[in-house]
Amino acid sequence: MTRRENHDVQDNIPAAGGGTTPSATKQPAPVTKGSDGQAVLKRLQSELMALMMCGDPGISAFPEEDNIFCWKGTIKGSKDTVYEGMSYKLSLAFPTDYPFKPPTVKFETCCFHPNVDLLGNICLDILQDKWSSAYDVRTILISIQSLLGEPNNESPLNTQAAALWANQEEFRKTVEKMYKPT
Repeated sequence: MTRRENHDVQDNIPAAGGGTTPSATKQPAPVTKGSDGQAVLKRLQSELMALMMCGDPGISAFPEEDNIFCWKGTIKGSKDTVYEGMSYKLSLAFPTDYPFKPPTVKFETCCFHPNVDLLGNICLDILQDKWSSAYDVRTILISIQSLLGEPNNESPLNTQAAALWANQEEFRKTVEKMYKPT
């Protein structure tokens, strides 16, 4: 990519704040005053660029409208899993002290899974007590994609899904029944 193309791509990355009024379900962009806020903004812009350039199959994310702190992501179910061929939408909300605190990540598409509750909350250690500032959006999306095929049944949010996991044929039927692409 030429220097000019790179500059053009960066010009299209949304910054915090903005011109459109958030809907009732959306939160306004956090205030990013001072060098800490600018550091978070630069970090998220850098992660967006890296994610756009990496080309990992089955994962993507982009800021919602003009709010760099609220992203919409997509993961596709991995091959040879009960989720193969399915596409799931996620929401990612970044705190003002990111990357020192993890983003809040939720499934927007209904996902029947041992580590996902009915509200879309995800039980994944790197989004909680195992969070590290070395993680980025790409790491999060790949980890969630991997979790789909390899749940942690020792720590289920959805006990019905955890109990059914051993019977993959019945589990797949339930996944397909509950899956409603958005």
